Amino acid sequence: MRGSKAGIEPHDEQQPDDLPAPPEWLGDDAREEWLRVLPILLGERRTLSMADLSIFANYCVAIGQVAEANRILKAEGLTFSGPSGPKRHPAVAVRSDGMTQARQMAAELGLTPASRGRPGIKPGSGDSEEPGLFGMFGGHGL
Repeated sequence: MRGSKAGIEPHDEQQPDDLPAPPEWLGDDAREEWLRVLPILLGERRTLSMADLSIFANYCVAIGQVAEANRILKAEGLTFSGPSGPKRHPAVAVRSDGMTQARQMAAELGLTPASRGRPGIKPGSGDSEEPGLFGMFGGHGL
């Protein structure tokens, strides 16, 4: 068949009047990250939709795990004495895994400098007042 494909119009999901409360199962550090970052992503940048809250919650959990592992390592040290000599504290691996997960999800959520520079981030979501790459197409994408 010949012809053109129907265009997919981007839509702006209606944002809630109030920001969603953090899930009850989030730890204290994860809850703090939720309250710190969600207003930026959902309110200011409008790069997060309600459908994205589960990955955002996972990002917050990863941040919470890193914070908890850091506290443990601060109190107990990076190593401990085992039967065969010094061993790396298990919290080192927990912290490393959490940092990796947090970094990957932060990039997906547009929370890193590199990810904010990608064309997919909506106009007005950065520090510049310029419309960005897709702004010159009237906000309709390509």
